[in-house]
Amino acid sequence: MPLFRKKEKERVLPRHIAIIMDGNGRWAKKRSLPRSAGHAAGSKNFKDIARYCNKIGLEYLTVYAFSTENWKRPQEEVNNIMNILRDYLKDAKNFKDENIKVKFIGNLEPLDEDIKELIADAESESENATGLHLNIALNYGGRDEITNAVKRIIKEGLSAEDITEETISERLYTAGQPDPDYIIRPSGEYRLSNYLIWQAAYAEYWFSDVLWPDFKPAHLEKALDEYNRRNRRFGGI
Repeated sequence: MPLFRKKEKERVLPRHIAIIMDGNGRWAKKRSLPRSAGHAAGSKNFKDIARYCNKIGLEYLTVYAFSTENWKRPQEEVNNIMNILRDYLKDAKNFKDENIKVKFIGNLEPLDEDIKELIADAESESENATGLHLNIALNYGGRDEITNAVKRIIKEGLSAEDITEETISERLYTAGQPDPDYIIRPSGEYRLSNYLIWQAAYAEYWFSDVLWPDFKPAHLEKALDEYNRRNRRFGGI
């Protein structure tokens, strides 16, 4: 596993960290700002944290950007989130030199055509990057992901005897990637919210009351300190 040094002490990085970027709306409300301001601040912070993860040598980062349930929000808020996504995607080519490989996971079919084209461009532009693998979960739901994997298995005509855990894992959006070692959720909530529910089987969890726009590298460092104090036994002794 990759190592980085801080305060003269070596620590082990998780291979894969997943973050639920929560609390944008509450961050805005505390400041008497519209929710759109919270989403804009959260988007900026996402870029900062992704860059920091790349800097310290993390292999995989998956962030929860928009869930299958988020369509239930007011249309104005959904439109605002999609426009922030457009701005990020249009700007993505300017970060090509950062050596971050971008992949979008989730059901992308319901998205507007221009967004799907921008996603394809962002993935293509970064496909040869050798640094951080950044997964952006968009229109993503863990149950929906597993349902789609089962549908694929049925369409492929596999028999019950041929189905293993690997059979399912290979048909998830994260196929070919290690499962997350560490799941981080800011904002004071203590649930997965339908996020990576198959992949999270043996993940460690870290929760914080800090709202996502205020979640800084120092908070990530605190989470990493805690990760290094834990003993992952995977059912053993």
